[in-house]
Amino acid sequence: MKLFAGLGNPGAQYALHRHNIGFMAVDAIAALYGFGAWKTRFQGLASEGRIGDHKVTLLKPATFMNDSGRSVGEALRFFKLDPATALTVFYDELDLEPMKLRVKHGGGAAGHNGIRSIDAHVGNDYTRVRLGIGHPGHKDRVTGHVLGNFAKAEMEPLADLLGAVAAEVPWLLAGDEARFMNEVARRTVPQR
Repeated sequence: MKLFAGLGNPGAQYALHRHNIGFMAVDAIAALYGFGAWKTRFQGLASEGRIGDHKVTLLKPATFMNDSGRSVGEALRFFKLDPATALTVFYDELDLEPMKLRVKHGGGAAGHNGIRSIDAHVGNDYTRVRLGIGHPGHKDRVTGHVLGNFAKAEMEPLADLLGAVAAEVPWLLAGDEARFMNEVARRTVPQR
C-alpha cells in the first residue's frame, strides 16, 4: 500500500492558493482513478482506491501546512507503513519554474514548513513530488505569492499539469521516477 499526501491549507478561502497545489494534485488523482469519497481521518481527509495493482490512500492534512507532519505521521503509523517505501508527498516549490515538476527522495525542507513538519514527525526518507509555483523575485514577496491565488492566465497550464500528474502517476508507483517526470513534461510542453 502507498500513501500519497498532498499538502495545503484546509478551507474554501485557500482552495486556489499556490500553496495548495499539493491538495489539487491528490484531488486530480482521486478524480481520474475513481477513488472513494473523502472521509475525515488522520487529522485530515483521506480517500482510498486503486491505481493498477497498487492500493493507494490519498491524504489531505487538515492541520494547516505548518503541522502537516502530525496528520501524515498518524496515517503512516495506522497502516504500519515505512515512509521510505510507502510515502510520497506532493507540494509547492518556489525554486521551480511554474508548472514544472521534479521528484526527489529525501533531502532537506528548503524552507518549506509543511516538509519541515513531516521531516520532524517521520524523518526525511520519503519521495517528494515538487510542483513548481515560481519565485516572485524578492524574499519580501514570498508569503503573498505562496498564499495568493493562481492567476487566471495560469489556470489552463495548471489544469494541464495536474491532469498529467494524475495520468502518469502509475510510473511513480512503479518506481520509475525519471519516466514519470519525462511523461509529465511531454504532456505539459506547449504545442507549437
